[in-house]
This record gives sequence, C-alpha cells and structure tokens, in this order.
Amino acid sequence: MMNSATPHVSAPSPGAAFDMIAANVQQVVKGKPEVVRLAVAALLAQGHLLIEDVPGLGKTTLARSIAASVNGRFSRIQFTPDLLPGEITGGQILHRDPQTGSEGFTFHPGPIFGNIVMADEINRGTPKTQSALLEVMAEGSVTVDSERYLVPQPFMVFATQNPIELEGTYRLPEAQLDRFLMRIAVGYPDRDAEVNVVLHDSVGVRPEGLRPVLDIQQLDAIISVVRTIRVDPVLAGYAVDLAAATRRDERVSVGASPRGSIALVRAARGWAATWGRDFVTADDIRDVTHAVLDHRVILTPEAEFAKVTGASVVDKLLNDSAEYARTLAAAVGAR
Repeated sequence: MMNSATPHVSAPSPGAAFDMIAANVQQVVKGKPEVVRLAVAALLAQGHLLIEDVPGLGKTTLARSIAASVNGRFSRIQFTPDLLPGEITGGQILHRDPQTGSEGFTFHPGPIFGNIVMADEINRGTPKTQSALLEVMAEGSVTVDSERYLVPQPFMVFATQNPIELEGTYRLPEAQLDRFLMRIAVGYPDRDAEVNVVLHDSVGVRPEGLRPVLDIQQLDAIISVVRTIRVDPVLAGYAVDLAAATRRDERVSVGASPRGSIALVRAARGWAATWGRDFVTADDIRDVTHAVLDHRVILTPEAEFAKVTGASVVDKLLNDSAEYARTLAAAVGAR
C-alpha cells in the first residue's frame, strides 16, 4: 500500500480514498462502476474531464456527486450562447470607499475560482466564451486586464456535453479538447440498474444530500502522492508509442501530440491509484487509452465520410500492440 501521509495533512491512501469516493458516488450513480472509476482516476491525476453523452444518463449527477464527495469550493457554470467570458473569469469593478470617498477598480472573481468547477453543456457557449477556459485549464490562472490571478488548488473542470442536439451549439476546438485529460461517456444502464434508478427517484439520495468523505486538503495530499506513482521508462515509452501511432494512421489528419503521451501516463497513474498500487502496469496504460486518445484524433474528411471514428483508430492500435504489451508486462514484472 502507498503511504499518502504528508508532513501537514493526514490523508487516506489513494486506494482507500478511491473506495470512499466511489462508495459515496454510487449511492446516487447506479450501475456504472467503471465510469465512476475513470472519473475519480481523472480527479486523482488532477486532470480535467469531459463527460459526453445523450441527455438523461446522469452526466451532471456524476459530476455533482464527485464534487460533493470532496469538501472543496464547488461552482457550476451553465453555458448558454449569451454567456460572456467575464461571467466565467470575473472582472474589474469600480469600487468607491464609503469612508474616504476614493475610487478604484477591484477584481471580483468569477465562478471559475473554485476547486471543482462544473461546466454544464460546454458546447452551448460561443467559441469566445469557451476560450476563456483555455488559460485556466492549462495554467491554473486567469488574466484579466493584464493582471494574472491564480485559482484555488487543487483545481479541476468537469465539463458535460450533449453530442446529438447540435442546434445552438458550437463544436469544441481541438485546442480546447486537448486540455481535457479524459473524455468519457456514461452510457445506458442495464435493466436492473435502471429499475433501481426508477425505484429510488423520489426517495433515494441526491448529489446535494451526499456528505463529503474527504476535505480538500486531504485531496491535495493524495494528488501529491499519485504524482509519485512509479512508471517504468519502458512503459513510458509504450505510452509514447501509442500516441505516436495515431500520427501514422493514414485515416488521421492530426494525431495525438506529446501532450497526449503525457496525458496517458498521468491518467495511468490515476488509474493505478484507484487499485491501490504505487506502480503503473501496461494494462493501466491500455485501460485508459480510449478515454485519453479518442478525442485527440482528428480524422481526414475521407475517413469521416466513411464513418471512421477516433475510437476505431485507437482500437486498431491497441489490437496491433497487444502482443508487445504482454512482452513489456513480463519484462517489467521480472525486474
């Protein structure tokens, strides 16, 4: 087991923290343990998460439940076509001191200044508004009137997106998509899970009724431990090879950049942490590859016309490298 204690904050191990968060979230999100694991892995890896699926599958519920489980500053931004960038970042407001009568501008932070920020229906915001997230998702800060302001740490954006109702929406640019560590879909529940959801609709626990199982200082300490999870150089090379393979596929116009390779290793660390391990395996990398690389693959027009998807491209590279991954796993395990 990993020692997650820090000199100042006593926190459970990452594996124990995952168990606590997952059990809490699954009081609300029924029948989706793999989705919950991926989402919490992104949280522990300190990466942003895009949840994309049709309406009514619990995208917002999942994000709110995870946010409720860690006792940090939570804020929600409902994206609409008339939302302005300043309504996200905040801005300078003229302030008059009632005692001295002096006037000056004071910065009033917007809802992006939270630990867990939910960007609901992000594709309904205009490109200009979406771009307000680029700096803060990459650097943890916003710049307003040439002044730089840091957001609280840890910081994570949970964004939701509906891929079928395209009227009044704006496609996320590739630069924006690349800022998300993972993109996942919730998917339809199986019959038993859906029956459970129906029966608990009026009497079950809701996200706002969940009690925190961690505080934000503990989460920060756990994230620091996850960053130290061991990755063998051979496995880091495998992550690089997977990302590079997307660039060589003739169906792909633009493949994953080195940021995709970095994201694979970060996500694999988060995934390993959810299993209580302090080292990454080849299977950890493979398990998160779809969530990390699918949205980083830009297809050629011909491939799009032929109904090729980023997922099918990633499927092929995973299948082609399966034997190699087994060889790596054996080699690393023998060390």
